Amino acid sequence: MNQLVENISDTARWVAIFRAEESERPDAVFHDPFARRLAGDKGVQIANAIEFSRKNNWTFIARTYLFDEVVMQHVEQGYDMIINLAAGLDARAYRMQLPKTLKWVDVDLPEMINYKNDILKDEKPLCEYRTIALDLADRKARLELFEQLNTECKKALVITEGLIIYLTAEQVAELATDLSSQDHFHRWVFDLVSPAVLEMAKKEMQPSLKGSGAVFQFAPEEGEEFFEKYGWKHIESRSKLKTAAKLNRLYDEIKPFADLPEPPGPRRPFPWSGNCLFENLKSV
Repeated sequence: MNQLVENISDTARWVAIFRAEESERPDAVFHDPFARRLAGDKGVQIANAIEFSRKNNWTFIARTYLFDEVVMQHVEQGYDMIINLAAGLDARAYRMQLPKTLKWVDVDLPEMINYKNDILKDEKPLCEYRTIALDLADRKARLELFEQLNTECKKALVITEGLIIYLTAEQVAELATDLSSQDHFHRWVFDLVSPAVLEMAKKEMQPSLKGSGAVFQFAPEEGEEFFEKYGWKHIESRSKLKTAAKLNRLYDEIKPFADLPEPPGPRRPFPWSGNCLFENLKSV
């Protein structure tokens, strides 16, 4: 196979195709009318080339659905800012029924921000939307941004969708610390995998990402407890498998696994992936 995934930003095109395909179903559980345009032909090629993700596209559907739910819950609770880090090709500010007064901030690498802004230049966001081009690996610049955003909101929800699996444990610890140091960043939602899922991803998908810089790395043995020492209190975790079963998006061979009881984290002795919601101890 030719090197389709040239850099980590290309993974956003890959995931966007699964959002597009779900949106085009008559029984779609969410609608992202921009996803296919954003993914482009390259997104289709990547999605079709990585067979494991094509077969298990339910994981991406469940993830999007769960993030959508968390966003709406917090908007309804009066949160005034959504901070979307490593936003990729997320078009929630354009596709969700959000209050006009909600501040939505997408942060990503300059080339990703420019690409998305160009594709959506004729579209109108439904809230107070802005993009910030920044390399989040630059800790000094990141902290300056966080401190600035902290002054602009009363209650912010931070989103990192599809990000932390690509980071080292040290990088995740630093990010968790930097976020919790901002007292108006009340909550943080992200997706997490167990070590068993990390090994599966490395085996089945990592070869297709070779040379792109997109390396699957983070799946802490201690699960959600990892974040507690960096200023975060765990609120809830929701399984992607059980969510996909509820949405009727699983293929037949995997359906029986969704019926098995899932013990709560952190040390789940089987493949688990889901969305985790945490609260900043400074704001409790």
